[in-house]
Amino acid sequence: MLASPAGVLAQSQDKIRIGMTVSSTGSFALASQSGVRGVEVWVDDVNRRGGIDVKGRKLKVELVKLDDRSDKQMVTRVYEKLIVDDKVDLLMAPFGSTLTSAAATVTERFGKFMGVWSAASDALYQQGFKYVVSATQMPVSAMPRAGMELAGKLGGKKAAIVFSDEPFPAGLADGAKVQAEKNGMQVVMFEKYPKGQKDFSTLLQKAKASGADVFFPTSYEGDLISMVRQMKQLNLSFPFAFMVYASTPQFQEIGKDADFIYSHTNYHPSINWKVNAGLTREQFAKAYEALFPKAEFPPDFQTALAYGAGVVVERLIATAGSTEAVALKKAAMDLSGKLVVMAGPYQIDETGKQLQMPFPVVQNQPGKGMMAVYPFDVANSKPVYPIPEWSKR
Repeated sequence: MLASPAGVLAQSQDKIRIGMTVSSTGSFALASQSGVRGVEVWVDDVNRRGGIDVKGRKLKVELVKLDDRSDKQMVTRVYEKLIVDDKVDLLMAPFGSTLTSAAATVTERFGKFMGVWSAASDALYQQGFKYVVSATQMPVSAMPRAGMELAGKLGGKKAAIVFSDEPFPAGLADGAKVQAEKNGMQVVMFEKYPKGQKDFSTLLQKAKASGADVFFPTSYEGDLISMVRQMKQLNLSFPFAFMVYASTPQFQEIGKDADFIYSHTNYHPSINWKVNAGLTREQFAKAYEALFPKAEFPPDFQTALAYGAGVVVERLIATAGSTEAVALKKAAMDLSGKLVVMAGPYQIDETGKQLQMPFPVVQNQPGKGMMAVYPFDVANSKPVYPIPEWSKR
């Protein structure tokens, strides 16, 4: 008797096995664990509904999780185990570009489909992978798009971009430069600084002297917090200041100094897309609380991305009527531009790169808190522009 081709569901099969890795330790642990909780909310919701409808049969989902310890060498071994030993039908990516790129070399070799929820590297989609699809994560080059669009619409003319000499901030900075110019702004400063720098006074003064009315540093939280504090000490302000991590709880702990700074996120009570696939944000929040009543952390944008990726994968399986990689990739293209999940609208190109899923722009407004200000179809407040000078707050 001939065996069924890989990915083709046997009539006797009563569930769909989806494999992924989680980082129990290492630099990716917190983000990875936040993401997997989103996938688990999706699995729980699917199974409560009786499973995924595959050609008239309801098949429940079994999530097979293994540990990758934030190690890309281990990722390749573990993804091979998921495919060969655990015989999963398809896979969800691990956290981040580094681990996902390593996993993709394995999933492609075995002809398996992999849904991405967090890898932002543009390079991932330039390697010719056939069956890697970003279900929710937009590439790093596109992340500054909404922020720069808003800056341009508010009247920004000159942008100063500074960034830490590390891959992710540098990629964001490159994207910010392209988006600034696309929106009619002149980039009057584009400067990197060494990792570990603590004194930003010279950079800040240089940005102010450049005549920039848009200040767009693309660094990690600690650096951005230091910049804000030093801006206050130096009495330097910009009509529009965007800091990518200013929406996080850690950044908000600095208090009123965080007021008026623009940032972005895709998980916040003020951001509610018109969902046509999966749970709404409010429904998701209730489901998360029910499933993880004692979770150390509340849901964040990584949880939202991972949950949304699960929803997209569900639609792909139902549309394809199969877990075979070719059929899933075709379904991924066919559904492009037709789905809106909690994290936003889904649209990909032929490489599997996500073209949508914008991180809406938020602003911390005194008396209101974090408010969505752009895109306008999800906004619940008008942007405060220009940002008041320190002496006028």
